[in-house]
Amino acid sequence: MTQGERMSPGRRTVLGAAVLGTAATGLPAATASAQPRGNGGARRHGSYRDLPVPYVIGHRGTAGYRPEHTLGSYQHALDLGAHVIEQDLVPTRDGHLVCRHENDITATTDVADRREFAGRRTTKSVDGATVTGWFTEDFTLAELKTLRAKERLPAVRQRNTLYDGRWSVPTFEEVLQWAEREERRLGRRIWLHTETKHPTYFRGIGLPLEDRVAGLLRRYGRHRADSPQFLQSFEPSSIQRLSRLVDTPSVVLLSGTGSKPWDFVASGDPRTTDDLVEPEGLRWIASFAQGIGPTLDLIIPKDAAGRLTTPTTLVRDAHAHGLVLHPYTMRDENTFLPADFRRGTDPNAYGDAFGAFRTYFATGIDAVFSDNADTALLAAADFRAGHPHRG
Repeated sequence: MTQGERMSPGRRTVLGAAVLGTAATGLPAATASAQPRGNGGARRHGSYRDLPVPYVIGHRGTAGYRPEHTLGSYQHALDLGAHVIEQDLVPTRDGHLVCRHENDITATTDVADRREFAGRRTTKSVDGATVTGWFTEDFTLAELKTLRAKERLPAVRQRNTLYDGRWSVPTFEEVLQWAEREERRLGRRIWLHTETKHPTYFRGIGLPLEDRVAGLLRRYGRHRADSPQFLQSFEPSSIQRLSRLVDTPSVVLLSGTGSKPWDFVASGDPRTTDDLVEPEGLRWIASFAQGIGPTLDLIIPKDAAGRLTTPTTLVRDAHAHGLVLHPYTMRDENTFLPADFRRGTDPNAYGDAFGAFRTYFATGIDAVFSDNADTALLAAADFRAGHPHRG
C-alpha cells in the first residue's frame, strides 16, 4: 500500500498462461530476460508505467492462501502470477529488517507458545495505540529465527493453518535474494512493493528504517527510478526521507477519511487524510512520490449498510497530478466485501469478488492490493479485455 505528468501505461496482451502464473511482470518475455540484479548490476527495462493496468499487488504475498509475509506466501503469489509482491518491514533489536505487518508478532508466530520468551511479553504504545504482546524490536535476529510463522486469521482462513510452522520470519535481505533467484530462473523482473511500518516510532527508539532500507536497495540494484520496486508508507515523511536516499518509485498510503498520519500527529502538522486527497494535498505528494495507496473507501465510499455509494473524484484528481493509485485491500470473503457483493450468510464464504473488482476497476485505478492474486488477475484480465486501451 505510490509523479510527473501522467503517461499512458505500457500496453500488453494478457494471455491465459499469464493469468495462471507465467507472466505478471508488466514486460513481454522478449524484453524481460535479465541478468542477476545483485550489487547494482541491473539491466534497465522501462518503469512501473509499463505494468499492465490494472495490475495486481500480492498483499503480504498471497495472504488468502498462505500465512502472510512468509517465503511460502511470496512464492505462491509469484506462482499465481501477481504482478507485484508486497512486504512490510520492521526491525529486530540488532537492526535487521524483517517482514511482518506489525512489530507485534503475537498473532503471526508461535512466540506465545515458547516458554523461553514468556518474559518478553510487554505492553507498549505504538502510534498512540496501547498494544500488549511480543515485539520484534525486543528480539535479536537469531532469536526471531527460532520462531515459526502461523496464520493470522485462523477463524476466517482455517485452511491456511495447514501451513502453521512451515516457514520462519524472513528478513528483507532474504526476500531480495529470493527475488534475484526467481529473476534468474524465470528470466524476468520480479516486482516488489515494500512498506516502512511505524517509522516515527522506530526512529524514536533508535531503530530508524529508511537508511537500512536504502542500503539494501542499493546493494541489490533496486535503488533506481526504473527498478522493479515500489516503496510505500503511511507516513509521508518516511517517503520523503527515502526519496532523498534512492530514486525508487514510492507511494504514500492513505487511511480513511478523518484519519491523520502518525508523523503528522508527532510533528503537530494539522492536516488530515481529507486534506491530502484534495488537489493541493495531491500536488504536495507529487513533489516527492509517484503514487498514492488509498483505502478503497476513499475511491468509493460506503453507506451505513456497507453498500457502495458514488465514487469520489480521487482517481481523476490524482491522475491529474501524475500519480498512480494503488488502493487496498481486496479479499474474496464476504466479511471483507461491500454489502452489494456478499453472497449468503456465512461471513467466511466467498462472495461476488469479481463483481467488486469490476466496480473498482471501472473507476480507473492503476492497481489493487489483493489477498487472492488469482481472483484479482482473472478480474483484471477480464477488465482489460473489455477495455483494451487500459492494458
